[in-house]
Amino acid sequence: MSSRIFQSIIIQMKDATDRCIGVVDDQGVVVACSELSMIGTKLDDFHGGFGEYPDQIFTSNSRTYKPVGGLSTRLDYAVFVDGHDTTARCVCILASVAFQEAKVNYEEKHNKTIFVKNIISDNILPGDIYVRAKELHFATDVPRAVLLIRQTERTDMAALEAISNMFPDRQKDFVLSVNESDLVLIKELTGPSDSNKEVYEIAEAIEKKLHDDLNLKCVVGIGTTAKHLRVLADKYKEAQVAIEVGKVFDTEKSVIHYDNLGIGRLIYQLPTTLCEMFLSEVFKKNPIEALDQETLYTINKFFENNLNVSETSRKLFVHRNTLVYRLEKIKKLTGLDLREFDHAIIFKVALMVKKYLNSQNGEY
Repeated sequence: MSSRIFQSIIIQMKDATDRCIGVVDDQGVVVACSELSMIGTKLDDFHGGFGEYPDQIFTSNSRTYKPVGGLSTRLDYAVFVDGHDTTARCVCILASVAFQEAKVNYEEKHNKTIFVKNIISDNILPGDIYVRAKELHFATDVPRAVLLIRQTERTDMAALEAISNMFPDRQKDFVLSVNESDLVLIKELTGPSDSNKEVYEIAEAIEKKLHDDLNLKCVVGIGTTAKHLRVLADKYKEAQVAIEVGKVFDTEKSVIHYDNLGIGRLIYQLPTTLCEMFLSEVFKKNPIEALDQETLYTINKFFENNLNVSETSRKLFVHRNTLVYRLEKIKKLTGLDLREFDHAIIFKVALMVKKYLNSQNGEY
């Protein structure tokens, strides 16, 4: 924190009181003062930092002190005012408020992590991104990966520290806590910006780290590569969509890339009313609920084996004719012959739409 910020406030306050006002660091050294000759000296009546007084007024000999807070939990400075009467106490409180506000503003302006968090949270105007980036000497056009790490079964505050330790370069890589369960990693990429291999390896390493060290389960959503600072917020939203869509259509995956969501991403963006209309149009003869679990299992296996009757019957351990009979039964119930490519596509999309509607109703 620059002492010049404190000194400029003291100059403005000087005419409002006849008391000596100043700021000391945690060693008792005066870093700013209305009496210029005191700057750089050490106050004899200041003893041992703020450990016993984390956020309250205290007195020592002839002065009143109050710690100056900020964005961090560490207290580095305290304001002091000559005397320990009511006036000194009042001036000390007012000065502390002014210094604390200035300290927070300064830290926000000169803290890259807060800058990045403001970008992904849409708390900064696009035009201001260029200005702030220049002030912070922040490269704007290097490729960066945006990963959203969501703790699932339980959460642990230690996850933030664990991931931060994996990426120690605080000038290039940023680990942010979004809420109790979500963490975000903004990682500067070293390989080709159009390659997902490096990002997947990072995601898998994070998942393994949390599992091995903290016994935590997580799912990692990956947005497409951000090639400029101004698109970080969009890439963060993509990572959110990756997790939400994956929760519906790729429940067995723990690392999900926005680029690989396929048709699931399209369905996720459709209104539920449109989805319901689609299902009613596809299943005119009987609703999809008319299909029992064994039939649905057969259908999914048929899709998994690329509509190959022989291969599917082998995987199901049934005779080929038995599978053909089941497919004919499905055709009678739904009007769709899964052996025909166009019908198979419609049915596959319908199953995904149904799954999406179930998720919207809290059914998985």
